[in-house]
Amino acid sequence: MKRLNFGLFAVFLLLSACKIGPNYSRPPAPAPPAFKEQQPEVFKEWKQAHPNDDVIRGKWWEIYNDPALNALEEQVNISNQNVLLAEAQFRQARAAVRVSRAALFPTLSAGPAISAGQGSKNLSPGQISSTSTIGGVSGVRTEYFLPLDVSWTPDLWGSIRRNITSTVALAQASAAQLENAKLSFQALLAQDYFSMRGLDAEQKFFTEMVAADREILELTRFRYQTGVASEGDVAQAETQLKTTEAQLVDLGVQRAELEHAIAILTGKAPAEYSARQAPLTATPPGVPVALPSELLERRPDVAAAERQMASTNEQIGIAKAAYYPTVTLSASAGLESSSFKDWFTWPSRFWSAGPQASQTILDFGRRGGQVQETQAAYEAAVATYRQTVLTAFQQVEDNLAALRILEEESKLQEQAVRAARESLRVTTEQYRTGVANYLQVLTSQTAVLSTQSTAISIQTRRMTASVLLVEALGGGWNASQLPTPADLRP
Repeated sequence: MKRLNFGLFAVFLLLSACKIGPNYSRPPAPAPPAFKEQQPEVFKEWKQAHPNDDVIRGKWWEIYNDPALNALEEQVNISNQNVLLAEAQFRQARAAVRVSRAALFPTLSAGPAISAGQGSKNLSPGQISSTSTIGGVSGVRTEYFLPLDVSWTPDLWGSIRRNITSTVALAQASAAQLENAKLSFQALLAQDYFSMRGLDAEQKFFTEMVAADREILELTRFRYQTGVASEGDVAQAETQLKTTEAQLVDLGVQRAELEHAIAILTGKAPAEYSARQAPLTATPPGVPVALPSELLERRPDVAAAERQMASTNEQIGIAKAAYYPTVTLSASAGLESSSFKDWFTWPSRFWSAGPQASQTILDFGRRGGQVQETQAAYEAAVATYRQTVLTAFQQVEDNLAALRILEEESKLQEQAVRAARESLRVTTEQYRTGVANYLQVLTSQTAVLSTQSTAISIQTRRMTASVLLVEALGGGWNASQLPTPADLRP
C-alpha cells in the first residue's frame, strides 16, 4: 500500500512538470541599422558634436550644468504625486506575485468549535437518540471539535506556474511603468524650466526695448516741439512704447503659469515655489545616441509593453489548461469529544484523506472562447509592443532632426538679429540728425522685436528638443534594471 501511495505521488510530481500552452519568445520588432539622422549626408559636422559611443548615465539632467534645475529634479521622485501613484501600483503588482505563488502550496485551515444541544422530551424512550441523552434521559449534550483540513491542488498542467510567470511579468511591467513615469515627469519639469528661462530672456529683452522706446519717444517729442516732427510721429512713438510695455506685462502671465506647473511637478502648492529671474543662455549639450537596436533595452515604455506581452502569452496556456481535469488532494484530522476532559486524548482522534478529480464535460464553447480571447489579446499586445517601438524610433528621429535644423536656424537668426539691431542703431542716429523719418525708425524697431523674439524662441525650442531627445533615448535607463523573479519574492 505504501508503494502504491508513493507511486501515485511520483506520478503527480511528473505531471506537475507539464505546462500546457505556448512558451513565450519575444517577437521581432522593426529596428533599422541606424537612425536616419545619423547618416553622414544628414549629420555633416553636427554628428561630431554628438558622439554615439556612450550612453546617458545616472542623473541625466546634470548634463545641463544648472544647479537650480538639479535641485528641482531631485524632488520629482520623492514628491510628485503621479510618481508616488506609480510606485504604489508597483507595490500592488509585487504583492500579486506573492498571492499567485501561494497557490503552489497546500492550504491548511483549522476550525475549532463547541456545540451544545438538547433532544426533544416528547419522544418515546425508543425514539430518543443516543447522542441526545445523558444517563438514559433526554438532556443537553455538548461536543468539542478541533479539525485540521489540508487541501492541495497539484499544478498538473502548469496553469498555476503560468499564472505566477504572468504576474511576475506584470510586476516587471509595473516597475518599467514606474521608471517611465519618473522619466516623463522629470522631462516635463526640464521642459517647463527651460521655457520659463526663455520667458526670462524675453522679459529682459522687452525691458531693454521699453527703455529704448521711451528714449525715442522723448526724442520725438523734442523734435515735435522744435517743429521737425509731426504730432502723428509722437502718437506713433507712444503707441510703440505702450505696445511693447503691454507685451512685457503679458509675458508675466505665461511665466506665472510655468512657475505653477513646476511647483506641482515637485509636489508643492503653487504658493510654495517662486523662481528668481534668470534669462536662458545655455545651448544644448551633446547627447550620446546609441544604435536603434539598443533603444529597445533603454526605453522603459518599450520594456513595459514587452513584459505585458509576455504576461498575456501565459494567459493562453492558462485558458488551454481548463480542458484538462483538476485533481485536489485533501485530508482532515482532528479531535472530537463530548467531554472537555477527554477532548485532547488519543481516542478522540479522527481522520480522513483522499483525492478528488473534476472535469468539465459540457460548457457550450466557453473554454474555446476563452482560448480565442487570450490568443487575440496576445496578438493585440504584440501590435502594441511593435507600435511602441516604432513610436520610440520616431521620437528619436524627430528630436535629432529638430536639434540639427534648429541649430542651423539659430545661426541664421542670430545674423538677422545683429542686422536688425544695426539697422535700428543707424536709423535712430539718422533720425536724431533729421536724415531719416520716424516711420523708418518704427520699421527698425519692429524688426528688432520680431527677430530677437524669434531668436529666443528658437533657443528655447533647442533646449526642449534636447530634453525630449534624452527622454526618447530612455534617460539612461536600461532593461537590466528591471526586478528579476528572485527580486519579487517576499
